[in-house]
Amino acid sequence: MNTYRIAVVVGSLRKNSYNRQLADTVAAMATGTLRFQRVRIDDLPLYNQDEDENQAEAVQRMKREICAADGVLFVTPEYNRSIPGVLKNAIDHGSRPFGDSAWEGKPAGILGASPGAMGSALSQQHLRNVLASLDMPTLAQPEAYVQVREGVFDNKGGVSDEPLRVFLQEWLDRYAAWVARFAGSKA
Repeated sequence: MNTYRIAVVVGSLRKNSYNRQLADTVAAMATGTLRFQRVRIDDLPLYNQDEDENQAEAVQRMKREICAADGVLFVTPEYNRSIPGVLKNAIDHGSRPFGDSAWEGKPAGILGASPGAMGSALSQQHLRNVLASLDMPTLAQPEAYVQVREGVFDNKGGVSDEPLRVFLQEWLDRYAAWVARFAGSKA
């Protein structure tokens, strides 16, 4: 059985981020086929095309981590009905210079958590548009918009809501098959 490396990009810098908790929870639920590694994006400078030929070390490190991965999991909140600027900044850095994108062809999955009733539905839709332009095959179904309510996460960082835990496991199983489908075609 193949093991696939998954780069996890969390679109929130908040210390007690729901999305970081969600990413950690999903990583802990993974079976032996997926191995998750969070990619740091909080130290990236603002993207400036003038720096494409002399990318900062933090940018180079992020791109190496993405290139070494077999797939990418984006876990994002919704800010003002879209993706957070820090996430868009990381995506822009990873796609540049033109012709040297770290994202191209990487099978992607998207999760998101928010206290709002719609979860992160609109940010995920915007992110899907961006990932399509980067030629990242993105798992379409099931969509996963997690509404964070009191008691969703337990004090150990897991999910205490049983229906949500079951749903996340089903989502994770579908994502594992998605990654195997695309990563396996490159072998």
